[in-house]
Amino acid sequence: MRRLALLIPSLAGISIAVFLMIHLVPGDPAQAMLGERANAETLTALRHEMGLDQPLYKQFGRFVVDLLQGDLGRSFRTHEKVTTEVFRRFPATCELTLAAMLFAMVGGLGLGLLAAVRRGSTVDYFSMAVATAGISMPVFWLALVLILLLAVNFPIFPISGRLSSYTYLESRTGFYLLDALLAGDLRAFGDVLRHLALPAVTLGTIPLAVIARMTRSSLLEVLGEDYIRTAWAKGLPRRLVLLRHAVRNAFIPTLTVIALEFGYLLGGAIITETIFAWPGIGRWLFLAVQSRDFRAVQGGVLLLASLFILINLLADMLYAWLDPRIRYDRR
Repeated sequence: MRRLALLIPSLAGISIAVFLMIHLVPGDPAQAMLGERANAETLTALRHEMGLDQPLYKQFGRFVVDLLQGDLGRSFRTHEKVTTEVFRRFPATCELTLAAMLFAMVGGLGLGLLAAVRRGSTVDYFSMAVATAGISMPVFWLALVLILLLAVNFPIFPISGRLSSYTYLESRTGFYLLDALLAGDLRAFGDVLRHLALPAVTLGTIPLAVIARMTRSSLLEVLGEDYIRTAWAKGLPRRLVLLRHAVRNAFIPTLTVIALEFGYLLGGAIITETIFAWPGIGRWLFLAVQSRDFRAVQGGVLLLASLFILINLLADMLYAWLDPRIRYDRR
C-alpha cells in the first residue's frame, strides 16, 4: 500500500517534467498545423483557440484540472480525445510488446541456462557471443536487415502493418491474435503472426541479450552456494537440483531485468513501430512529436510512465513469492 501511495507523487513529477520538456521543444503547433504560408492573423486565432497564447502556468493548471477529471484533452492534430486515441492504439503496442517479451524470455532464459550449466564449453561461448551481438546491434539497423533478408530477398514475412489487406478480421478486443482465436479463423491467426514476427524479433533482441547475460550470472552465483553443494552431495537428480533449488532462486534478479525491459519495451517501441508502420502508441507519439501535438505527447507519456511504475510494483510483489526469505519492512 505504501508503494501504491508513492504512485501519486511519482506521476505528479512525471506530468510536470513532461509538460515542461514538451514546451521547451522548438516549434509552434499552430504553425505545424497551418503550414509555413499561413498569415499572422490566422496563426494568432488558432493559438488563441488552442490556448497556446496563455501563460505557461495557466496552461499547466488547465492540464492538471483536466487530468484529475480523467480528461487528457484533445489532440491538436486529429481533434480527437487523447484518451480515446491512446486506448485505441494501446492493444497494438501491448500485443507487440508481449510477443517481443515472450521471444526475449524464451531465448534469454534458455541461452543463460545453457551457458551457466555448461560453463566454459563451446555452448557457453556461443550463447554469450549471441548475447553480446544482440545487445550491440542498433534496433533500426536490425530492423532494416531483417526486412532486406526476410521480406525483400526472401519474401517470407510482410514489411508493415498488422494484417494483410485481403484478410478480414472483426476486431473485438483490439488484440488481433486473440480476435482471430475467438473467431476461430486460423488463416487470419497465421496472417497476424506473420506480420508480428519481424517487429517482435527486432524489439525483443536486446532484452533477450540482457536476460541471457543476467540469467547466466545469477545462476552461476547460486550454483556456488552451500545448499546447492549439499543437494548434490545428497545425490538428488540433476534436473531437481537445477529447477527446484537453483533456477528459482537465480530468477529473482532476472525478474527485475524482465520487469524493467518490459516497461522499456512498452515505451520504447517508437523506432520499431515507425519502421514497420505498426499502428501503436509508439508510432502515434512519433507523429505527435513531429507535429508538436503537446496534449497527445503528454497523455501518451503519462500512460506509459504509469504502466512502467505498475509493472515494477508487480515485480516487487513477486519477489516474496519466489523467495520466502524476503520480508518487506513494515515500519
